[in-house]
Amino acid sequence: FEKFDQFADAPDAVEKMRELVLQLAVQGKLVPQDPNDEPAIVLLERVRGARRRLADKGSLKTKVHIPEVEADDQFYAIPKTWLWVPLNELTELVYGKLLATSDLLPTGFPVFGANGIIGCFSKYLYEDEMLLISCRGAYSGTPNISPPNCYVTNNSIVCEFFEPKACDIRFYHAVISVSPRERIVTGSAQPQVTVANAIKLPVPLPPLAEQKRIVAKVDELMALCDRLEAQQQEREKRHAALVRASLARFANAPTPANLQFLFHPSYAIPPADLRKSILTLAFAGKLVSQDPNDEPASVLLEKARTEKARLIEAGLVKKEPWADKLQDATTLYDLPPGWEWTHVSDVVEKVTVGFVGSMKEEYREGGVPFLRCQNVRVNRYEPIGLTFVSKEFHRSISKSTLRPGDVVVTRSGNVGVTCVIPDSLPEANCSDLVIVKRPLALVPAFLSYFINSIAAGEIEAKTVGIALTHFNTQSVAQMTVVLPPLAEQRRIVAKVEQLMALVDALETQLAASRATAANLLSALVAELTQPS
Repeated sequence: FEKFDQFADAPDAVEKMRELVLQLAVQGKLVPQDPNDEPAIVLLERVRGARRRLADKGSLKTKVHIPEVEADDQFYAIPKTWLWVPLNELTELVYGKLLATSDLLPTGFPVFGANGIIGCFSKYLYEDEMLLISCRGAYSGTPNISPPNCYVTNNSIVCEFFEPKACDIRFYHAVISVSPRERIVTGSAQPQVTVANAIKLPVPLPPLAEQKRIVAKVDELMALCDRLEAQQQEREKRHAALVRASLARFANAPTPANLQFLFHPSYAIPPADLRKSILTLAFAGKLVSQDPNDEPASVLLEKARTEKARLIEAGLVKKEPWADKLQDATTLYDLPPGWEWTHVSDVVEKVTVGFVGSMKEEYREGGVPFLRCQNVRVNRYEPIGLTFVSKEFHRSISKSTLRPGDVVVTRSGNVGVTCVIPDSLPEANCSDLVIVKRPLALVPAFLSYFINSIAAGEIEAKTVGIALTHFNTQSVAQMTVVLPPLAEQRRIVAKVEQLMALVDALETQLAASRATAANLLSALVAELTQPS
């Protein structure tokens, strides 16, 4: 607990501390043994005597007796003064009573179901607190302690200890909590615990006085865990306020220094959210300043349309059949002065598609690189899994040839993922990709960032008329895209890449910091739980 700050950033640190407390408790490492305590063997004889008396009266509900616990069935080392016994040496296990939901009442005695109070009833089954084991559904194997004067449904098994004054139910609640769940739970689709399985569970038996010292120490340390958790939650609230202020600060001045300020391990801002913020600012015209000397996007757009018309007239590019019916580009949000909304087809040479057809006979060990959807990741080309085709086949499907600077978009699977063909692929081919060839008024990386961010959100919201399940050339060609001045596009791409690289580096540092915290916690757990 004194070292908690060193591993507080480890995932579920407080919860793991609680688990550790219980592990130490049931292994006899939480409090010292006292040679003056009544030995466990004497305690066991008292319990066996109580069981025999119940048997003589005919009060036992089950007469199954489980033999002694073998060494292979002992889950962990325990002190020499303790014993391993099967659970039914100490308690009789019985199912709760069936109670229909329609029989529940708004007031009365509490009714305990699978994992908590589910209502009230007119009578109770048990006057005292009882140790329960959930026996049906997702909570199967979970131990609980019922309140006094409680009705227990048949979704729980009740532990009726033969000698209640010889066993502390809170100690055995801890024991069952850390016992291997698979020892008593069967079934995956419909998990359950049967009495026949539960009675075989090996459990430790310490002297009664030590049981009570352990329970007191567990309560003390769990209360400390609660305080640590409350402190963490309060810290998270403060950090949330800091995060909001820091994000606003970054939005007003998106500098590396302000971005780095956001990367405190305790802020828990997902790096993906920071990347999204960077791109949102970029395409709102807030990442870099506008320069009044830049050529306006309206002039750039007109030049692109003129060039495309020339290419069509020269027969170098085919006119799209739907081009004349294309309506004005959608206005997704307000733009800075000098920017325009347009369609992808207005500002690129052409949009085409990769090869469509069977490929299983065409792949080769080497030759011309042949890209598929798996080679396209968000804003990056992925060479792992790259296949090849012969030069002859490549020449026969020249329509789907790829060159550096082309932008490719996945058509199926993770639809709409986009990247730029890098200089490392001077010539390639592809299938199942939409190809944006030779952007006339767009920096290729700018278009890739846009499709993977702003356009992706619009596609998901179905506001741009594109089906989510499959892309085609028309889908991409008619996509609305933001068009800043060309010089500003270049400044935006440079700034985005600078900040994204910083996020990558900070993410690596954050992961290393959290891994170190997790390793420290694991080392502490190993040190404290290793056999004496």
